[in-house]
This record gives sequence, C-alpha cells and structure tokens, in this order.
Amino acid sequence: MPDTQSTGWRHTLHEIVFEADTPAGKAFELTLLVAIVLSVAVVMLESVADIRASFGRQLIVLEWFFTLLFTVEYIVRLLSVGRPSRYAVSFFGVIDFLSILPTYLSVIFSGTQSLLIIRIFRLLRIFRVLKLHRYLTEAQALEEALRGSRLKITVFLAAVVSISIVVGTLMYLIEGPPERFTSIPRGVYWAIVTMTTVGYGNVAPITPLGQFAASCLMILGYAIIAVPTGIVSVEIAQTMQGYTVSTQACLQCCSEGHALDAQHCKSWETNRRAGSILGLSTIKH
Repeated sequence: MPDTQSTGWRHTLHEIVFEADTPAGKAFELTLLVAIVLSVAVVMLESVADIRASFGRQLIVLEWFFTLLFTVEYIVRLLSVGRPSRYAVSFFGVIDFLSILPTYLSVIFSGTQSLLIIRIFRLLRIFRVLKLHRYLTEAQALEEALRGSRLKITVFLAAVVSISIVVGTLMYLIEGPPERFTSIPRGVYWAIVTMTTVGYGNVAPITPLGQFAASCLMILGYAIIAVPTGIVSVEIAQTMQGYTVSTQACLQCCSEGHALDAQHCKSWETNRRAGSILGLSTIKH
C-alpha cells in the first residue's frame, strides 16, 4: 500500500518544480530561468581575458554558486518524481546533469568549465512557463517526424557518404599528386565540401576533366540538399494532422507532450508492455 504522506509531499514538490500553473511553481521557474541566464553570462565573461584578469576570483565564486544551486535543484527534481531514473535519462534530465558536471570536472581538468555554456539549453523551459502550447506541439511534432524518418535519413546519409568516397577517389586519380589532391581522404574531403555547397576553395581541380567532374558534383549537391528536407516535411505533415499535446509534465516520466486525452503515461505503458514479465502495473497519467 503506497505511503500517502510520501506521495503527498512528492506531488506538492512536483507541482512546484515541474509545473508553472501555481504561483509557487511559476515563481520557481522564473527564478530558475534568471539564474540560468546569469550563469551563462558568467561563463561568457570568464572567457574574456581582460575581465578574467580583473574579476577572475569573483567569477569563479559565482560559477560554483550557480553549480551548487543547480545541483540542489537537480536532486530535488529526482526526489519529486515517481521514477527518478526515467527523468535522469530524459532530454532535460541529461541537460540538467551536464550543466553541473563541467564545474566538478574543472577540479581535475582545467578549462572544462567553459562547457557550462550548455546551460543555455535549459532556457527551453520557458515554453512551459509561458504555456505556449503551440510551440510545444510543434516541437513534439518535429521530434516525432525526425524519429519517423530516421531510417530514410540513414539510407540517405549512407548514399551521400558512398558518393563522396567514390568521387573523392576519382578526383585523386584525375587530379592526383603532385597536385592538391594528394590522397584519397583529401579527395573525399573535397567531395563533401563541394557536395554540401560549402566550397572553401582550399582544394580545387585544375584539369578540364576534373573541373567537369566537379561541375557535375556541384549540380548533384543541390539535388541532394532537397532530399532530407522533403523526407522530414512529409513526416511532419503526417504527424501534425490532428496533433495536440499537453504542457503538463508527467508525474511518472517527467516528460511533456502527452496527448490531451491521455489516461496513462505513454513511457510507462511502453515499458509495461515490453517488460510485463516483471509484473509492472499501469499507472494513470
């Protein structure tokens, strides 16, 4: 039988930490967002040599202050959910952990504190604070579209890599030593730069045959750019048909984007079906 008192404080803590519907929850989220902005500003200022020389000690103190603050917040988030492991491996859970890790690593590896700039991703929580349903719906639809098109994109990338290797090898044969195409990897590098229309210009063919091959690859590059766009666009169009989600954070998995009429946690249901032999029960969302 579940501990009612334990469930009660966890639910209250969850409402404050993960939701912004109550005054306490909104105040918590807004305070957190301000702290994130300030901590990112500290990291950026610390990278400026003149400022670091004048206020280096103060900036280090501020970095540790924000790190300890976010560490306590991370622990509180884990305590406020029914399944801490689910939150720990979620997008925001990983970002929260990575946003505090560099400061502790800086004790052993100097310079890693610059990686604290990853905290900027935590500002994505502003969509929940402002309750921008449309943005959350769009983000969830994009995630679903990318997941649905991952196999097509994988095949597409494999084709691009294959073309790059073949063309790079041909250019090595056509424009090989003592010209700039001194090796097959260098030819592949040129093929990738050319096909993606970046065109640094540090390696270029000079023979007529090489220039003809380069022209064909450039034209092919424009066609290739349109392929992933079309794949993802089709998936988004299919996903967005009648797609609406809730901005409420699930008490079990802490993820947002459940359907408005959802009766159960989708993550919990998926795990329940996959691991029914463990006797997991269905928990309402």
